[in-house]
Amino acid sequence: MIVTVLYYLITAAVAALLVANIVKSRKWQDEVLYVIVLIPFLLRLLRLK
Repeated sequence: MIVTVLYYLITAAVAALLVANIVKSRKWQDEVLYVIVLIPFLLRLLRLK
């Protein structure tokens, strides 16, 4: 149970960092790359595989 909670907390933290990088980014190519990387993290947070 504790491992599962930690897993989701780490996943949420990484997703938050990716969103922060999307907001800071000025190039659309970087934004697309961040969104592509962000999708698996969002799916894990929503418990979809």
